Formats: sequence, structure tokens, C-alpha cells
Amino acid sequence: MARAIWTGSISFGLLNVPVKLYSAVSRKNVSFRELRDSDSSRIRHKRVAEADGEEVDYEHIVKGYEISPEQYVIITKSDFEEIDPKKTRAIEIQDFVDLDQIDPIYFDHPYYLGPDKGAERAYALLTKAMQEQGKVAVARFVLRNKENLAAIRPMGDVLTMATMRFADEVVSPDEISEVLGEDVEKPRKAEVDMAKQLIEQLSGEFDPTGYKDEYREELLALIERKAKGESIVEVESEAPKPTRAPDLMAALEESLAAVRSEPLGGGAKKESSSSSGSGSQKKKSPQKKSAAKSKTARAKKSPAKKSAAKSK
Repeated sequence: MARAIWTGSISFGLLNVPVKLYSAVSRKNVSFRELRDSDSSRIRHKRVAEADGEEVDYEHIVKGYEISPEQYVIITKSDFEEIDPKKTRAIEIQDFVDLDQIDPIYFDHPYYLGPDKGAERAYALLTKAMQEQGKVAVARFVLRNKENLAAIRPMGDVLTMATMRFADEVVSPDEISEVLGEDVEKPRKAEVDMAKQLIEQLSGEFDPTGYKDEYREELLALIERKAKGESIVEVESEAPKPTRAPDLMAALEESLAAVRSEPLGGGAKKESSSSSGSGSQKKKSPQKKSAAKSKTARAKKSPAKKSAAKSK
């Protein structure tokens, strides 16, 4: 059963809905221990004071803000609570907006909000009203001594909440505008049209179950092989080479040809479009599009992957 990591209430006008906060993600990382290479003995990290090298227990560790070199202002737990005790347990809705008005770059971490005991009816009311209005609530709340901006929206009968970055935390794209170059030749219309056709051929419905962490799976497979005592063949990796400007059209044509030549059921071939600019191409089903993506990925496999395949 999911365990709540925070409790509070959603403040909506004069309505307060007690809620519990649950994490909406379960990370699937491959974790490693640090070992001494000579005998695989575990390495332990200790918290030691710089002044005398003595180890310090958690109960004697406090938070300090450095105002000048080696000069700190100590902030205790009670100091944090004195700032605004009420605010630490309230999710205050500020506005209701359309979801497409929020750029995804602002989203940070997803959570679920569930009703606290006795708040089921008020929770269901807020969820139903937001569903019918098609709006997202922008709210503020404090979590782990940090004020967060958040977006709350219904997902079925459950409210989800994603913490958001404040505007001054997001780096403006203007700050990297100089790396784009000033005298770059503009893409030709034929290149743009070809790129749009490739995008259209690879377009489909988003299915999150169709994407897997392939690197994690390969890493776990490697660990399993080594655990069985199998020898691992080293493969010299090679970074993919960028497509040169004069080769853009050729690369696009090759990619489009690879997608269109994907075999269908029974070994038949898909019919090619009669002209590159034709708008009468038939829409492919998501399954065929997914297969086309795999075909293109295989066609563009890096030399390192091909070498690994041969070594097997």
C-alpha cells in the first residue's frame, strides 16, 4: 500500500480539503556499492568535522547559511517553522489555467493527492468540478522547507500534482542564442518539406508502454552474464558523426525511404508515395508507425552497436 509522504489541505476559496501526498513515480535505477578494488570490501562515507576530523552524528548537525567566508548564520527547525506555520500545511490554489498554457519545461516532479480521512466528499467535488471545467490549478505549498509552485489536475477520479519551477529558475533560451550562430544558411524549402514528410511518417499516438529503458536492461543483462562468470568482449565505442550540411537532403531521403520500405504483414511492401510533395499519403496505424520507427533506428545504428552485434 502506498505511504503518504506529506499531509495538508487544498485551500480553494473558503473550502479546505484535507489531503495526503503520495509519490507518483518509482525510480528504476541500477544502484552500485563502492568497493575497494583489492578485496571488494565495502567503503563507508562518514560525516566528519573539518576542524578536528571527528565524526559527527546526525543529531548534532545543523543548517548554516554562509554570509561570508567561514561565517555562518545557523537556522534551526523552529526557525523554519516560525516563518509561516500555517503555510507549511496548505496547498493554496492561486489560479486556474489551461494545461497547454504551461510549457513542459516548468514541470519538475509528479505526485498524487488523495483525500484524508473524512474529506472524501469534498475531494470528489473538487475533482469533478475541475474535470468538467478542463482546467489546471496553479498552487503554492511548502515541502521540505522549500516553497513550491505546483500544477494540480484530475486524472480520472484522482488529483495529480506536479511541482513546478519558478520563472527565475528557468534559464532563458536567449542565454544560448550565441551558440546558434549568426551566419547560418537557412534550410531550403525542399529540405523542410522532406523533413516534414519524415515527421509525418513517424507520427502516431503516444503510448508510454511502448518505451523502455534499454540501457538499464542491457546493464542488468551484463551484470547477470558477469555473475555467471561469462567473459565480456570489450567494444570500442564510437560517437555518431553529425550529418554535414551538404548531406542533409541525402540523409532525409534515405531515412524516408527506410520508413516507407518497411514490410507489412505477409511480407508485402508498402506503396511509395507517387511524389515527394503529395499530401494524399495514407495515415499509418500506430502499430505500423512504431515498426517504422524501429526500422529507421536499425538503419541508423551506430558502428559501435554493429560491432557489438558481431562480437556476439
